[in-house]
Amino acid sequence: MLSEKYKQFAQMIVYQIYPRSFNDSNGDGIGDIRGIIEKLEYLNELGINAIWICPCYKSPNDDNGYDISDYYDIMDEFGTLDDIKELISEAHRREIKIIMDLVPNHTSTQHKWFIESKKSKDNYYSDFYYWFDEPANDWKSEFGGSAWEYCAERNQYYLHSYAVSQADLNWDNPKVVEEMQKVVDYWTALGVDGFRCDVIDQISKDFENGRNCFGPNLHKYINALFGRHETEKLFTVGECWAEDIEEFCRHAKEERKELTTLFQFDHIDCGRESKFVPKNDSLKSVRDILIKWQKLCYDNDLLYTLFSDNHDHSPFISRIGNDRELRYESACLIATMFYTLRGIPFIYQGQEIGTASSHYDSIDHFRDVESLNLYKIFSEQYGEEKALEMINFGSRDNERHPFSWNGGKYAGFSTAEPWIPLNSRFNEINLERDMLSQKSVFKYYKDLIALRKNSPEILFGDFEVLSKPQDNYFAFTRTYEGKTVTVICNFERPSQIALPSREGKLLLGNYSDRKGFSELFRPYEAAVYGDI
Repeated sequence: MLSEKYKQFAQMIVYQIYPRSFNDSNGDGIGDIRGIIEKLEYLNELGINAIWICPCYKSPNDDNGYDISDYYDIMDEFGTLDDIKELISEAHRREIKIIMDLVPNHTSTQHKWFIESKKSKDNYYSDFYYWFDEPANDWKSEFGGSAWEYCAERNQYYLHSYAVSQADLNWDNPKVVEEMQKVVDYWTALGVDGFRCDVIDQISKDFENGRNCFGPNLHKYINALFGRHETEKLFTVGECWAEDIEEFCRHAKEERKELTTLFQFDHIDCGRESKFVPKNDSLKSVRDILIKWQKLCYDNDLLYTLFSDNHDHSPFISRIGNDRELRYESACLIATMFYTLRGIPFIYQGQEIGTASSHYDSIDHFRDVESLNLYKIFSEQYGEEKALEMINFGSRDNERHPFSWNGGKYAGFSTAEPWIPLNSRFNEINLERDMLSQKSVFKYYKDLIALRKNSPEILFGDFEVLSKPQDNYFAFTRTYEGKTVTVICNFERPSQIALPSREGKLLLGNYSDRKGFSELFRPYEAAVYGDI
């Protein structure tokens, strides 16, 4: 029995925007809030009904907005509070929800709280962060080096799980909990519909077991943050490395009043040994993980997040598909494979035109703090040539280049040189060219989204797998109230696919010459059959 909460949120289709790189409205080379407002009709045409906006708060931008210096104001480059209010209003007028990116684990060291905290050991803000006379352990920063930094002003070390300028908040201090509650209340009062919660699993540290996440008070703090709100209306999704269903349930079961759902990352390493090292892989790996979590979430009445890309990982199509000769087919196949399943689709800007990874011959083309730090480390270990190869493969900048609206100067993103180089393939892969193509990824996405929104079978239906583990394809059905949709996603090589039932007409496919059902499926071919 599907809960009403599930039915409500299962109809969301979320589009993630990296505002610095989406659309520049004022010609300074930096995307902004008014740039998003200008493109609302474009998003409306695509068919999405929710926007997740990466951090747009005040920030010195050491980590592109994930180092916040004021939770209550907008970054100067992005606009003003009036701009964000207008965005909320204009989005709502189009029945599009606004999801803000909440960063509760750390602030910028330029935040008022940290500036005051480092002054002494006995002021109001002194315990807003983790301070020790010596490093408390050997934890490493996610961006390289020690997670502990000495502060001469206080003569102590503070914890930073990420950049040196991102100090971890001490949630064991009730004042921190209260301050973060005020932040949530402020933005919900302005009309935002929910929050994507950055590294939410780290707000409680497990010092005893040597982990900077999943501490003993994690669920207490999440409940304190969101449990006071109507959780059936406020959408919350956590970035949380919950690797088992029990932990997923602790976060997202409806009765716990914590989060609506989590991003589940098991599939994100398909196609790579590590973030910066590729490996030969098959879409079978992705399929098997999706099957596992579809069944687990179905059995526990949980929402599953259907995503392949975001701002932190290089394009999925470049790691697990063919982003050259069969880029259109691969992009559409991956979209079909994810977005016809049960859960909440998340589309990252540029996916809908089949954006692939860039390649550059100099580290000077990169801006990401993680990439720049690791390039130095990799250069010492492997030499500069190998280090650059690794950065080209895994850099977060792969997903942060300006959106390629056209093939003109600055890709239609801005009238000035962008803050970061254009995607190296922007002349080949851009919206204008895609829309004129016989093989338009955008048009396929538009049709797929419309199909999903108008199909109760896809939104709410039971899930049955037809393919076997050894098969070079993923075939499954979605059934609801006696009606069935059948989905076939073939992988890297041709396959003969015989199904028990061939009923239903072709609703969608990424090979234009397919008219109905035939057993031969070509590389990266997707087809959806049903009675809609």
